[in-house]
Amino acid sequence: MASKVVTETCLEDYRYSFRSDILSGKVAFITGGGSGICFTIAEVFMRHGCRTVIVGRNMEKLKKSSETLTKATGVKCFPAQADVRKPLEVIAAVEKCLQEFGRLDIVVNGAAGNFLCPLEDMSFNAFKTIQEIDILGTYNVSKVAFDKYLKDHGGVIIHITALLHLRGTLLQAHVGVAKAGIETLSKHQAVEWGPKGVRVMCVAPGPVEATEGYNRLTMGVSADQIRQIIPIGQIGTRQEMGEICLFLATDMAGQLTGSTIYADGGIWMANGNEREQMQSYKQWRSKL
Repeated sequence: MASKVVTETCLEDYRYSFRSDILSGKVAFITGGGSGICFTIAEVFMRHGCRTVIVGRNMEKLKKSSETLTKATGVKCFPAQADVRKPLEVIAAVEKCLQEFGRLDIVVNGAAGNFLCPLEDMSFNAFKTIQEIDILGTYNVSKVAFDKYLKDHGGVIIHITALLHLRGTLLQAHVGVAKAGIETLSKHQAVEWGPKGVRVMCVAPGPVEATEGYNRLTMGVSADQIRQIIPIGQIGTRQEMGEICLFLATDMAGQLTGSTIYADGGIWMANGNEREQMQSYKQWRSKL
């Protein structure tokens, strides 16, 4: 059965913290931009004058999202279909970006996969698939964008990672390994590509409301319960993630490269790996 295409909506009553033209003339290439956090990253960029290419596997979803983004912002968004695991498809998508806009200034690697699973129950293929989407996909997109444009013109690459590997998180070993790899890759990229004018940063969100990940991974835990373990007492929003990426894409962040912004309200420092989480997972699974 084909999966339902969810129609994304844009932010209401957007308030600017930066000049509305701060990314005017620039172009961003955003994987995973058809939905979730990366849809809103695209929107925030576009509200600041940046044209975008949103990339994913579902062209129907991409077309709907690009139309929504363009209508809300008045800035062009171009949909490009590609599986980030497949270099030839990535090459074709980047070439379409350059044909459409003639430049590429910002890359956001947001394509990712996730699910809850204990290591003892995880298949070989399930573990492999997450590595291919997350770490291999991130490498493929970064490599192609660098070879095709960034090495001669400079730019910014932003990888969307996570907090899972910082302490080792129950039920998330497959993703934690991938995100740790991405953060390590970013350091190598920063060192090798910095002389070419390329900055590379990671943004690691904590819980972010109104996202598929939040809905799938919280196992029915209430928002109030989650707020209780976040030091600042607030669940992250998609707009906040978009504006963090906006800052990193500007010249204001010119000294930032090879590091990670932990955009989680401090939850990774406060939330432990209580064994009750495993029991909660088993109870949650039994109800599906």
